[in-house]
Amino acid sequence: MTLTQRLIEATPDEVWDVLADGWLYPLWVVGASRMREVDAAWPKEGAEIHHSVGAWPALLDDTTIVEECVAGHRLRLTARTRPFGEAAVTLCLDPAGDQTLVTIREDVVGGPGRVVPRPVRAPLIRWRNTETLRRLAYLAERRV
Repeated sequence: MTLTQRLIEATPDEVWDVLADGWLYPLWVVGASRMREVDAAWPKEGAEIHHSVGAWPALLDDTTIVEECVAGHRLRLTARTRPFGEAAVTLCLDPAGDQTLVTIREDVVGGPGRVVPRPVRAPLIRWRNTETLRRLAYLAERRV
């Protein structure tokens, strides 16, 4: 698993509010370009969001499903981008005073991406998730 962290100038509840709004997913997840549908139960276990990745007109429709949800603390997802594969993603929120240390652990778990050696794919995942956390911070810090 590739680990990426950022200290966000917002409380865990404020960061969680962004994660719990499935319609905001393409605003903070690098690669997601639009939302098509969000299950009413999001982000409870088993709930799905239906998103697209890429840029118009080359969009691929796919889903992300919640594998585990500990409200305000942890969200474990399986993010799909077929035909490229699936990723296991865990976001953890740890209080740090009036801030939040957000950790993303991610790795490819299915599809052609698994044949890319970990030393090659890990820096790419870390680069992507550094930007993802920057976007998440912008949203959480400005909702205060």
